[in-house]
Amino acid sequence: SGSVVRRNSSRAGTASRRLRARQSYTLPEVSVVTVPQPFTSFDTMASAAQMSTAVPKALPRQLRTGASFQAARAPVRRVAVRTSASASETDEVALLEKMLKLAKERKQAEAEAPKAASSPADGYDGKGFTIKTFNAISPVGLNKYPKGKYVVSGDESELPDPPMGIMLRSHKVQLDDVPPTVRGIVRCGAGTNNIPVKEMTERGIPVFNTPGANANAVKELVVCSLLLASRGIIEGNYHVNNVINKEEGGDYEKISKRIEADKAMFGGQEITGKTIGVIGLGAIGAKVVQAALGLGMKVVGYDPVLSLDAALQLPGDRMKRVTELDELFAESDYITVHVPYIKGVTHHLINAEALSKCKPGVHLLNFARGEIIDGAAVKNGYDSGVLTGKYMSDFSDPDLMGHPRHIVFPHLGASTEEAEENSAAMAATTMMDFLETGTIRNSVNFPTTILAPQKNSSGARLCIVNRNEPGALGEITTFLGSKGLNISQQINTSRGDIAYTVIDFTNQPEDAEALQQELAEACSYIISLRFLGMVFDDALGEPGTYFYVSWAQ
Repeated sequence: SGSVVRRNSSRAGTASRRLRARQSYTLPEVSVVTVPQPFTSFDTMASAAQMSTAVPKALPRQLRTGASFQAARAPVRRVAVRTSASASETDEVALLEKMLKLAKERKQAEAEAPKAASSPADGYDGKGFTIKTFNAISPVGLNKYPKGKYVVSGDESELPDPPMGIMLRSHKVQLDDVPPTVRGIVRCGAGTNNIPVKEMTERGIPVFNTPGANANAVKELVVCSLLLASRGIIEGNYHVNNVINKEEGGDYEKISKRIEADKAMFGGQEITGKTIGVIGLGAIGAKVVQAALGLGMKVVGYDPVLSLDAALQLPGDRMKRVTELDELFAESDYITVHVPYIKGVTHHLINAEALSKCKPGVHLLNFARGEIIDGAAVKNGYDSGVLTGKYMSDFSDPDLMGHPRHIVFPHLGASTEEAEENSAAMAATTMMDFLETGTIRNSVNFPTTILAPQKNSSGARLCIVNRNEPGALGEITTFLGSKGLNISQQINTSRGDIAYTVIDFTNQPEDAEALQQELAEACSYIISLRFLGMVFDDALGEPGTYFYVSWAQ
């Protein structure tokens, strides 16, 4: 009757809308959807049997059989389909082509969706901070910089303005690489011996690193080297490839017998129950301690400048900490070093005198810096027979080149995909935090300085780098008060010859640029000044607007 047809038509319309809203079944190449053609009524409601005859035979069987079809269409309850005894194969082909076209359009839309997300962050279209990169930096780190708010490139000609920050890995920085516009330098890694830190400090430029980002990668290389030093694995492999295979002329049977017979030439020792001395208990050293304990080793640790944070990472009740290196030398079967290279402090930390206090069979592991261990002293110990262990390292040594007991790898410590990603991400975050707020973390030449913004702040923040001289802060604050600026909060820190001050104001200066110049002229010990505001809102200038460098005037 007419009422039935209208109800059926209504239900079919509901099903049609549902099918347009969601896809109920996906074929390898096409999607099953309602026919996108306008029509006002249905001849009938299709049963499973009718659907089997109406749907092309090329479709999967579950769409053409009663029970399976019921399961396939269950998510959308009942599906209304116009059927006709006179439907031709041409109509069916047209239907499939239409469905294929829709599926392709949907996939194309999905593929283009990420591109929309890569547009400038938050719709910001103003000036951005400029970052110059050296070396190949992991995209994980580069993608940390919001597009539009930061412009990052290894080609300085592609930057709209001179670089405000430098990001690098192993590039050897020259003074000419650092124009006066640079506020900070960050290295994706722990060591900074490729950066002229002293000269950067004199210029008032903080140098950042990423301590701990590669800690796990180095720890795993140490564990690997523990095993390689303990067993004749490398020597045995060389013997098979270059002695047995050649002498036996590639004869499988003879080679198999030789491999079994010659195993006695490469006896070793187990590391369980042995003692490892860990010099340096920072991020890497702490992980080495945990790994060694997990392997059943005894651990003796030494670190005269251990921070509280690092100390909390150590299993104090399961290891022994000593205050004298001589005690560590005497007890250790393995010694691994994880300290920075500091000329006059850690240079040749393990020398002839230290080696004389070690066990004859001690194995040395150095994945920190080559200069920490005296290679000439180690060679003398090997040549005289006093030392019988191995020296594992990823640094070459002029006195040990080619020595069979010095097993050298390429510089692999942080050469893992994960370590490079972690270092780059940490470096980018550190740089952004500094450029946007003046916060200093993980700097090798500046003091750690963190000042959270206050709610009643005007958004005006002044970051000052000056020589660490008595009375400097008092002169600075007195001058600012004479200019009608009210300080809401401040922090003053120092490290060696450098002092760093961050000041927030309740009001904004009328002329920030002129104020910076006047302050620098009034206080001769100031190296650089930088006014910050809510930079991406153009409150007190866009990124990089206010930066005064005394030594560049």
